[in-house]
Amino acid sequence: MESVQNKQSKNKSDEQTRILIISTIVLGVIVGLSALVLSLFLDGIERLFLSFEETSAAPSATMITGGHRLISVVIGGVIAAVVWYFLRTRYKPVIGINQALKGEKMPWVQTVIDVITQIMFVGTGGSVGRELAPREAGAMLAQRWSHLVNRLGLPNLTQENQRLLIAAAAGAGFAGIYIAPITGMLFCVEILLKQISPKTVTVSLSMSIIAMLVGSLVKGFKPYYLIHDTHFTLIILPFVIIAGPLIGIAGAFFRQTFKWAEKQQSKDKNILWQLPLAAVLTGIVAMRFPQIMGNGRALAQLSMNYNQQMFIGMLVFGAMVKAIVTVLTIRSGAAGGTLTPSIAIGSALGVLIGVGFNLMGIALPLSQTALLGAGILLAASQQAPLMALFMIFEVSHLNYSAFLPLGLGVALAYVSSQIVLRKRN
Repeated sequence: MESVQNKQSKNKSDEQTRILIISTIVLGVIVGLSALVLSLFLDGIERLFLSFEETSAAPSATMITGGHRLISVVIGGVIAAVVWYFLRTRYKPVIGINQALKGEKMPWVQTVIDVITQIMFVGTGGSVGRELAPREAGAMLAQRWSHLVNRLGLPNLTQENQRLLIAAAAGAGFAGIYIAPITGMLFCVEILLKQISPKTVTVSLSMSIIAMLVGSLVKGFKPYYLIHDTHFTLIILPFVIIAGPLIGIAGAFFRQTFKWAEKQQSKDKNILWQLPLAAVLTGIVAMRFPQIMGNGRALAQLSMNYNQQMFIGMLVFGAMVKAIVTVLTIRSGAAGGTLTPSIAIGSALGVLIGVGFNLMGIALPLSQTALLGAGILLAASQQAPLMALFMIFEVSHLNYSAFLPLGLGVALAYVSSQIVLRKRN
């Protein structure tokens, strides 16, 4: 009797393994295609509204007038406000990824509209990250796939495997947009599931790799951020020891402010005036400082390209205003990510501290201090040191020499931010 039960249990386990493998491959392709479509849609919006094609060499719309930039982001803010108002007041509300992991159903029509609106808003210049949209699209597609599996008469996925597929697909959405499969995997296991095991890593990494390959069909494998010198030396370590805790503390405060903004976010008729007002504020700043627009790539790249001809006050202004505008935009009702805004703010702070070292006679490559600052603040603001470490590696195409300073930096940032967050909680 016992051997029969063991055999039945083994058969069920084998069935789950087979359907999990099939699901990983199918979802990798589907989520990768969705990331590719969203990336192309973003390119189209930027060409339509801002008359430019975003690249790492030209990440902001500097070739148009300030008035053009103002009009673009205001139009985007008005459209987004109207769409989100109707989505949140007249229809079943959009379900987030964390709620989906608890078993709540993501309505596919509302989710698709929400995702498209996020990309449109960022493409017109709205100050939020673009990474939430592909993650939500991936999670929704995984949930729909689990329901389809049941209808096709295939073995039902266990609740645990359904959660794994939803989290893995969310990470794969990120991987497909940023061509960063390890980051996608770590977003799944470190932030969403908080469970690192051979199974979770294998499924999420495999799906992210497939999504990355599909997502790279148009743009290829190019670094998202460019730095002049990718060879790190030990002379950078004193900077890391100082910047790690300091920028880590700044990251903790940024995390608290955007978490506050998410909790207090406008979801009623107030969004109809608050979000356009935030867009007007963004546009006014962008008239003279276009790097404030979008997800923060332009400000980060400006910091990484810093030279002695630039005014240091420009980066102080950029870091402060990017943080304020992003938090106000989320508070006013915008849905969007905070990963790339964190990178932008951290890059500027990294240059500021790096300039201080240079004034003391310790010559440091400021592109490297910018990149380290980006990873440090990202680790603190997201409370995900591994994801921050590998995201900076993957999107900047770094070599092994960056492991020690970046790894030490994110570790110090995580510890210092934990102290702050625990005290304030």
